[in-house]
Amino acid sequence: MKTYGVIMAGGGGTRFWPLSRKATPKQLLNLSGKDLMVNEAIDRLAFVADKKDIFIVTNVTQVPAMLDATKERLQADHILSEPAARNTCACIGYAAMEIVKKYGDGVMIITPSDAFIKDEKEFARILEFAAKTAEETGKFVTIGVNPTFASTGYGYIRYDKNESGEAKKVIDFKEKPDEATAKEYVASGEYAWNSGMFVWKASVILDKFKEYVPDIYADLEKIADAMNTPDEKKVIEEVYPNIRKISVDYAIMEKAAAIGEVLVVPGEMGWNDVGSFDMMEVLRDKDAEGNITEGDVLAIDSTNSIILSSGKTITTVDIDNLVIVETKDSIMICPKDKAQSVKKIVEKLQELGRDELL
Repeated sequence: MKTYGVIMAGGGGTRFWPLSRKATPKQLLNLSGKDLMVNEAIDRLAFVADKKDIFIVTNVTQVPAMLDATKERLQADHILSEPAARNTCACIGYAAMEIVKKYGDGVMIITPSDAFIKDEKEFARILEFAAKTAEETGKFVTIGVNPTFASTGYGYIRYDKNESGEAKKVIDFKEKPDEATAKEYVASGEYAWNSGMFVWKASVILDKFKEYVPDIYADLEKIADAMNTPDEKKVIEEVYPNIRKISVDYAIMEKAAAIGEVLVVPGEMGWNDVGSFDMMEVLRDKDAEGNITEGDVLAIDSTNSIILSSGKTITTVDIDNLVIVETKDSIMICPKDKAQSVKKIVEKLQELGRDELL
């Protein structure tokens, strides 16, 4: 059975403002210093799926930049445009319909566009195993990450640790916990971090859409009926914005796990969800003072900071634990341990109607 790769790339990356904007969000940034995050995601998936069988689902405002960024890697018609953000259920259902209707059934490997994977060889091995498992069992397979600390920023997957084999039956999914609960999860050895990566047959996920979220399935059917016709784009633009907004975790995975139809493959691949500026420490090396710098930066007696210039000279004296980011129209400064709160700036700019900065 053919293996398809699907990269979810419709997010806004608001915690990376002012670098991340609506038209050029986090996945279209070169945060590692090597390549754009979405291109790194494509190249990783290419270990287990041919590039001609890899798709990206992204927001309509990001399509021009996405086409330009990926033109050396993917076919233009494999960039699927969402007229509106409707969460991961619609995104995945749209991709599944596209694949089944136009190319035939196969195993879908779904990944985010903005994760960092250090051990790409192990990543590929785990995905190959997950794809084989999904094909042979007809079950849903999710990729878990063995927790290295009690994170409160990740969701968790509880599984039967006594079950033999690499793929374990999922008991349930847990939302981001408080610190005490996270410590309990890690100490028990029964939990993996939820990486947001899924593997399943396209036909199987669509069957579950029909069973668990028939309203969303009906909307996706309208789109599928118009595929390969002159009305395809028009129907997508009319139907998609009205699809109910819900995550695939709530809509499908939790219900399927309750009847034993979800497996998790816990692994160690050097995974990190690069969600905010402080996480750049996993992407880049620090200098002798613990700083990460880019561009024209002069840091004197400055330590443990992230300082990024796009053109102007940034000078600092006697600072510690700060994030400083300069772009052509903005400067953002915050304590490094408050980097998650950068999204509040975006929310305030939206409230003030400062669209030119979004």
